[in-house]
Amino acid sequence: MGTQQRTRDTIYTVVEGDTLSGIATHFHTTVKQLQIWNNIPNPNIIKVGQRLIVAKASGGGAPAPTAPGLVPFPGKDFFTSLPPTESPIILNMGLRLVDEDCGTPYGFSGPGPRWNEKHRQAYSLFQQTLGFTGADADGIPGRTSWDRLRVPSPSPEEWGSD
Repeated sequence: MGTQQRTRDTIYTVVEGDTLSGIATHFHTTVKQLQIWNNIPNPNIIKVGQRLIVAKASGGGAPAPTAPGLVPFPGKDFFTSLPPTESPIILNMGLRLVDEDCGTPYGFSGPGPRWNEKHRQAYSLFQQTLGFTGADADGIPGRTSWDRLRVPSPSPEEWGSD
């Protein structure tokens, strides 16, 4: 596995030479589970720089089981890491926030695929509609609010796959 980058074992960034089977072995999961969590139709095609949701090898941090077709909670670091995350997961999250009447911060432009202050503000509104206050409504997704938002998994086209 060499010099892979990990963010608290929840998000993994693909590096040159990685294979999905190698990543699955490293994180004690299966190729099929990685395909499901990351909507990867062809297990032989992953891209350098692609961020994958992975399971932690021991205790905690693994994405919670979720309904088919929904993105499991990717972890807070997915939203707070630098540079800002760009992903179809972020776009789908934003579209769900609009569906939940929390999209006012996006204005006329609507949500985009890069995590930014507008996403944080919209997510904070969603947290407040769930009854969260103070630091619990800071706009950074947590597992409870994420699971309640029910973000759909991006399609292969949204990931840029054929």
